[in-house]
Amino acid sequence: MENKKIIRQLVVLFILILSTNYLPAYAVKPKVIVYPAPAGEKLSGLYQVNVSGRAVPVYMAKVAPKDKARRYKATDDTRNSALYFDEAAFAYFDMRRKIEVTVSVPENIDSVKILPLSASVKPVFKQGRITFWLTKPQNLTIEVNGEYVKSLHLFANPIDANIPSANDKNVIFFGPGIHQVSHLTVGDNKTVYVAGGAIVQAVIDPGEPFTIKGKDSLKNYGTPSFDLRGNNITIRGGGIIDASACPTHARSLLMVRGTNIRVEGLILRDVALWTVPVRQSDNVVIDNIKLLGYRANSDGIDICNSRNVVVQNCFIRTSDDLVVIKSDKGQGAVKNITVKNCVLWNQIAHALSIGAELREPVDSVLFTDCDIIHDQGREWSLRVYHCDAAVISHVRFENIRIEEAHRLISLWIGKAIWSRDNDYGHIHDVVFKNITATGAPLTIELKGMDKGHAIQNVGFDNIKLNGKAMTITDAKANEFATGISVLP
Repeated sequence: MENKKIIRQLVVLFILILSTNYLPAYAVKPKVIVYPAPAGEKLSGLYQVNVSGRAVPVYMAKVAPKDKARRYKATDDTRNSALYFDEAAFAYFDMRRKIEVTVSVPENIDSVKILPLSASVKPVFKQGRITFWLTKPQNLTIEVNGEYVKSLHLFANPIDANIPSANDKNVIFFGPGIHQVSHLTVGDNKTVYVAGGAIVQAVIDPGEPFTIKGKDSLKNYGTPSFDLRGNNITIRGGGIIDASACPTHARSLLMVRGTNIRVEGLILRDVALWTVPVRQSDNVVIDNIKLLGYRANSDGIDICNSRNVVVQNCFIRTSDDLVVIKSDKGQGAVKNITVKNCVLWNQIAHALSIGAELREPVDSVLFTDCDIIHDQGREWSLRVYHCDAAVISHVRFENIRIEEAHRLISLWIGKAIWSRDNDYGHIHDVVFKNITATGAPLTIELKGMDKGHAIQNVGFDNIKLNGKAMTITDAKANEFATGISVLP
């Protein structure tokens, strides 16, 4: 009898393991994990997503408006920035091997585009249903019937085989459900884990001081919602950190200041200021985070006065610079920065850029293997924007696929509203290689300041503009841009 009781208990345990989303490593290894949405979270009615027979929650995200005038107001009218938006959708899940994905919409489907095109995901669609296969984790955008602003972002993540224990004294664990954080400082040797199915709401404590700066902007003295300050720190997980409760310009969502820091997997939604500033740091890896923002100064990742930083496998759709490098005075040089395998949607400013605020040297920067699926900004897709006095050197933009752009490439030295130094700077040894771009007019400008503050040694190698090879006449250079070469 005792043996039968044990067997029954084991059978019940096995059934429970199969029915849960959180499977221990010794149990069945699922090919897909879906996380239920927390109670109280409003979901999108635009799309239904199913993976391998399992329904996936579809969340809502505010994004910059389609209308250009309203889109620019979201940046320029900073006091009222939060009023100007449209709504897109996103869904996420974890996968181990090939899976079938089905997306349903409440309309007949005439066309489907799955971006980036380099992913080569081929949909089959009929009436209101789209089906396709995924063979690996990746970040995709699905546009139905030409509707690109209210698109569906699909974040397929690798399965996390190393979930930390919630009882570990060095772990700050946010499990499934809704949580709130005003300000959390994360110190040496700590890990923050935001589990799939969790939403951490960034909030402002009652009574926190605010001040009005100028006539248009709201500033406060608050510190970041998550302040990673120290050595050997990790924040990761598959869940969502949401800043929609914070006033515009209230604070950054996640700041990095230290050595040996990792930021992985998270979805960061509706930021109030720069999303992830990396300041005076060394040996930082930012991997597979997803950023969705629309308000003024909602930069994606700002790498400031830091060294040995890798940004990889990320998706960024925001209304200011997406990945940008800066160097403030007296805070150290920038060196050895790599940005790779990212999918980018530029709504207002720059997609991949260095500047403004360049007051200390910047050297050895590589932007590579990235897809810019939309560039609807009024700035540039690829740029070194130099308004101060530092030397910017050895910068490479390589293997970049741009599916929509207007102002394509800019190397620029001059004075602007961001300038703080009295003198002008220098830019030398910049390479653009294996870049394809579609759009109009695909402008390329090289503008030095004078003979003492020039742009020197710029190479263009295998650049395709609307399917045609770039020629030297495509680069609009002034007399203070020298050593320009175009291959082949």
